[in-house]
Amino acid sequence: MGRSANLPRGLRERFRARDGVWPDDTGCRMLHVDMDAFYASVEIRERPELASVPVVVGGVGGRGVVCSANYLAREYGVRSAMPTAHARRLAPHAVYLPPQFDLYQEVSRGVMSIFRDITPLVEPLSLDEAFLDVGGALRRLGMTPGGVGELIRSRVFEAHGVTCSVGVAPTKFLAKLSSGMCKPDGMMVIPADSTLEFLHPLPVGALWGVGEKTAARLSQLGLETVGDVAAMPLPTLRRKIGVALAEHLFALSRGVDDRAVVPESREKSIGAEETFEVDHLDRGVLRRELLRLSERTAGSLRAKGLHGRTVSIKVRFADFTTITRSRTLPLATDVTQEIYRTAVELLDTQVPPGAVRLIGVRIEGLDNSDSAHQLIFDAPENGWREADQAADQARSRFGSLAIRPASLLGKDPQRTAEFEPKPE
Repeated sequence: MGRSANLPRGLRERFRARDGVWPDDTGCRMLHVDMDAFYASVEIRERPELASVPVVVGGVGGRGVVCSANYLAREYGVRSAMPTAHARRLAPHAVYLPPQFDLYQEVSRGVMSIFRDITPLVEPLSLDEAFLDVGGALRRLGMTPGGVGELIRSRVFEAHGVTCSVGVAPTKFLAKLSSGMCKPDGMMVIPADSTLEFLHPLPVGALWGVGEKTAARLSQLGLETVGDVAAMPLPTLRRKIGVALAEHLFALSRGVDDRAVVPESREKSIGAEETFEVDHLDRGVLRRELLRLSERTAGSLRAKGLHGRTVSIKVRFADFTTITRSRTLPLATDVTQEIYRTAVELLDTQVPPGAVRLIGVRIEGLDNSDSAHQLIFDAPENGWREADQAADQARSRFGSLAIRPASLLGKDPQRTAEFEPKPE
C-alpha cells in the first residue's frame, strides 16, 4: 500500500455511520481488519495504568527500533520503524517497553480464531491484520457485511481487550485503504457504486505500490490524485511509466481489483534473529544466542504444525557485512536441539571470526505432513521431541518463561529484538 491518505472530512463522513445507519454495503464482501497499535495495546491491556500515557514498544537499547506506539505517543511524532533513540528525543516522557512476542502471538491466535468462526476465507497478512471474504457467511449469520464488521469489532474487544478497525468494501484494495482511514477503533463502508467518489480525491500515494519515488515521478507528469491517473489515457500512461506499472495503477484508479482472499498462504520459512547492543567476538555468547533463537524458531514450527529440512544462520558483522550459511537435513524436524546443533556447526565451521552485530536462525523447506519428521526408532531426538512438547505445554499454561534451557538462565548479553516493523 502506498502512503497514508485522507479524504476531506465531509467526504470521509459520507462513508461512516450516521444516526446508526451505515452506507449501502450490498456487494461489499471484502473486509480488512487491522488491530490498533497492536503490540502497544496488548501491553496496555496487561498494565491498565498505562492507558493515559504515551507507550512505545520496541528495542529499548541504542540500536533498537520502534515496533509499535500507541496513539498518544504518535501525537509526538513517534512512528513504527523509527529508531528508538529518535523516539526518545521526541517523547522522552513516554514509557518504553521491550516486545513480548509470545504474548502478541497468543492474542493474535485468539483474534484469528474469531475471524475463522465467522468465515473460513481468512487471509492473515501479519499478526495483527487480515482480509476476510464474508460473502458466503451473510445468510448463515443473518447480517450484512457492515453488521459482520461490527460483530468482529465487539467480539475482539470482549475476548481480548484490544480494539481493531475494519474496512468494508467490494475489493481488497478498497477494504485495506478504508480500514486505515478510520483508525483507531472505527469502521468505514465503501459502497460499490461510490468507489470512484471515494478513490478519485485521494493523492496518488494512496494507490497500492506507489511509494515516494513513484509518487514523485507521477507528480512530474502532473498526476497528483488518483482521479488524475484514471483520467490519463492508458496508452499515454504506458509510454510514461512502463506497461506493467501503468496497467496496475490504471486498474486500481478505476476501482478494479480482482484479487481473491487466499486463506492458505503456505509459509516458506520461519526464523528469529537478534541484534546485540554491543558487538560480540565471544563464540560462547554467540552459541548461547543460537540456542535461544533455535528454541524460539522450533517453538514457532511446533505451534504451526510445521517441520523444516534446511537450517540456516545469518551473521552480520560490526561493519554490516552480512553472510548466511545453511545445511539441509536428511529429514525435516521441529526439534530445538537438532536445529541448535546444526546452527552451531554452521557457526563453528563456516563463519569466520569477527565482531558480530546480529545473529539469526531460520528454517526453510517447510512441510506439515506427519511423516516429514519421522526419525529412526529410539534415536536420541525422540527424547528431545518429548521434552520440547512438555515444555510447550508448560509455557502455554504458565507463560513463556516457565521453562528455559539451563544455559539461558544466566545474565543475558546486551541485545535488542530485531524484527520487521509494520507501518501503522
